[in-house]
Amino acid sequence: MEGSNSNDQNKAKKGLEGSGIDLPINRRANLKSATSDDDFTDILAHIKSSSTPAVINYGASWCRVCSQILPAFCKLSNNFPKLTFVYADIDECPETTQHIRYTPTFQFYRNGEKVDEMYGAGEERLHDRLWLHS
Repeated sequence: MEGSNSNDQNKAKKGLEGSGIDLPINRRANLKSATSDDDFTDILAHIKSSSTPAVINYGASWCRVCSQILPAFCKLSNNFPKLTFVYADIDECPETTQHIRYTPTFQFYRNGEKVDEMYGAGEERLHDRLWLHS
């Protein structure tokens, strides 16, 4: 029975904590995780009303490529302190992410407007886009 209890606890975790992946620690407090549609709506409203550049990583727990790029995304959040990093799992935020057709998808915002989008993974590609938009 102990195994099923810890399994239930893992299922209750959402966002980055629920990914089941050993992720680098964010030392800059610029990494957020949307755990519901309401949560993501609030985060997106803040991004759209802010002058702080932001990147949103749309992923899914079942997506192998998403799982491969997620540690790099978290690590890069420490290298770009002026950017806000957001992770949104499309299964946890189904209403607000229904426009996403590919995972992972990265959207880049500046002055509240979406200015760029990148599909797929690749740590170097992601780093270059983050540098461009920071």
